[in-house]
Amino acid sequence: MRLISVTIIVFCLALPGAATAYGQQVGADLTRGQALVTKQCASCHAVGRTGASRHETAPAFRTLSQRYKIEALEEALAEGLSSGHPDMPEFVFEADDVGAIIAYLNSIQDR
Repeated sequence: MRLISVTIIVFCLALPGAATAYGQQVGADLTRGQALVTKQCASCHAVGRTGASRHETAPAFRTLSQRYKIEALEEALAEGLSSGHPDMPEFVFEADDVGAIIAYLNSIQDR
Protein backbone atom coordinates (compact mmCIF):
# COMPACT_ATOMS: atom_id res chain seq x y z
CA MET A 1 0.00 0.00 0.00
CA ARG A 2 2.83 2.35 0.86
CA LEU A 3 4.52 1.63 -2.50
CA ILE A 4 1.33 2.63 -4.31
CA SER A 5 1.12 5.87 -2.32
CA VAL A 6 4.74 6.75 -3.09
CA THR A 7 4.20 5.95 -6.78
CA ILE A 8 1.15 8.21 -6.92
CA ILE A 9 3.03 11.04 -5.21
CA VAL A 10 5.98 10.73 -7.60
CA PHE A 11 3.61 10.67 -10.59
CA CYS A 12 1.77 13.77 -9.37
CA LEU A 13 5.04 15.63 -8.82
CA ALA A 14 6.24 14.77 -12.33
CA LEU A 15 2.98 15.67 -14.07
CA PRO A 16 3.38 19.49 -14.03
CA GLY A 17 6.81 19.19 -15.66
CA ALA A 18 5.44 16.97 -18.40
CA ALA A 19 2.53 19.32 -18.98
CA THR A 20 4.92 22.28 -19.20
CA ALA A 21 7.12 20.47 -21.73
CA TYR A 22 4.06 19.56 -23.80
CA GLY A 23 2.79 23.13 -23.67
CA GLN A 24 6.18 24.43 -24.78
CA GLN A 25 6.23 22.01 -27.73
CA VAL A 26 2.73 23.03 -28.78
CA GLY A 27 3.70 26.69 -28.53
CA ALA A 28 6.83 26.07 -30.60
CA ASP A 29 4.79 24.24 -33.26
CA LEU A 30 2.29 27.10 -33.45
CA THR A 31 5.07 29.66 -33.80
CA ARG A 32 6.86 27.60 -36.46
CA GLY A 33 3.61 26.93 -38.32
CA GLN A 34 2.76 30.62 -38.33
CA ALA A 35 6.23 31.51 -39.59
CA LEU A 36 6.02 28.93 -42.39
CA VAL A 37 2.63 30.04 -43.69
CA THR A 38 3.59 33.68 -43.35
CA LYS A 39 6.74 33.12 -45.43
CA GLN A 40 5.21 30.82 -48.04
CA CYS A 41 1.55 31.81 -48.25
CA ALA A 42 0.92 35.35 -46.98
CA SER A 43 1.64 36.98 -50.32
CA CYS A 44 -1.76 35.66 -51.46
CA HIS A 45 -3.65 34.34 -48.41
CA ALA A 46 -4.77 35.95 -45.18
CA VAL A 47 -2.87 33.70 -42.78
CA GLY A 48 -3.99 35.13 -39.44
CA ARG A 49 -7.19 35.42 -37.45
CA THR A 50 -8.13 38.65 -39.23
CA GLY A 51 -7.57 40.36 -42.54
CA ALA A 52 -8.37 39.81 -46.18
CA SER A 53 -6.42 37.71 -48.65
CA ARG A 54 -4.33 39.71 -51.11
CA HIS A 55 -5.30 37.42 -53.97
CA GLU A 56 -9.02 37.57 -54.69
CA THR A 57 -9.46 33.80 -55.13
CA ALA A 58 -7.16 32.76 -52.26
CA PRO A 59 -9.21 31.77 -49.20
CA ALA A 60 -8.35 33.16 -45.80
CA PHE A 61 -6.68 30.36 -43.86
CA ARG A 62 -8.97 30.94 -40.86
CA THR A 63 -11.89 29.74 -43.03
CA LEU A 64 -10.33 26.54 -44.37
CA SER A 65 -12.24 24.34 -41.92
CA GLN A 66 -15.46 25.47 -43.57
CA ARG A 67 -14.35 23.59 -46.69
CA TYR A 68 -11.94 20.92 -45.46
CA LYS A 69 -11.11 18.91 -42.40
CA ILE A 70 -7.80 20.56 -41.46
CA GLU A 71 -6.06 17.24 -40.77
CA ALA A 72 -7.02 16.13 -44.29
CA LEU A 73 -4.57 18.75 -45.62
CA GLU A 74 -1.58 16.88 -44.15
CA GLU A 75 -1.04 14.64 -47.16
CA ALA A 76 -1.38 17.49 -49.65
CA LEU A 77 1.13 19.60 -47.72
CA ALA A 78 3.63 16.74 -47.55
CA GLU A 79 3.26 15.47 -51.12
CA GLY A 80 2.81 18.74 -52.91
CA LEU A 81 0.03 21.23 -52.62
CA SER A 82 -0.76 22.23 -56.18
CA SER A 83 -4.51 22.67 -56.06
CA GLY A 84 -6.01 25.94 -55.10
CA HIS A 85 -6.27 29.08 -57.13
CA PRO A 86 -4.97 28.79 -60.73
CA ASP A 87 -1.73 30.71 -60.27
CA MET A 88 -0.81 29.06 -56.97
CA PRO A 89 2.73 27.65 -56.95
CA GLU A 90 3.32 24.09 -55.77
CA PHE A 91 4.59 23.71 -52.21
CA VAL A 92 6.03 20.62 -50.51
CA PHE A 93 6.76 20.69 -46.78
CA GLU A 94 8.77 18.36 -44.53
CA ALA A 95 6.82 16.17 -42.07
CA ASP A 96 7.72 18.25 -38.99
CA ASP A 97 6.71 21.40 -40.84
CA VAL A 98 3.40 19.83 -41.88
CA GLY A 99 2.59 19.10 -38.23
CA ALA A 100 3.41 22.66 -37.26
CA ILE A 101 1.30 24.08 -40.09
CA ILE A 102 -1.67 21.87 -39.18
CA ALA A 103 -1.38 22.90 -35.52
CA TYR A 104 -1.30 26.57 -36.52
CA LEU A 105 -4.22 26.24 -38.94
CA ASN A 106 -6.31 24.52 -36.26
CA SER A 107 -5.53 27.34 -33.83
CA ILE A 108 -6.87 30.12 -36.08
CA GLN A 109 -10.08 28.58 -37.46
CA ASP A 110 -13.33 30.53 -37.30
CA ARG A 111 -15.61 28.16 -35.46
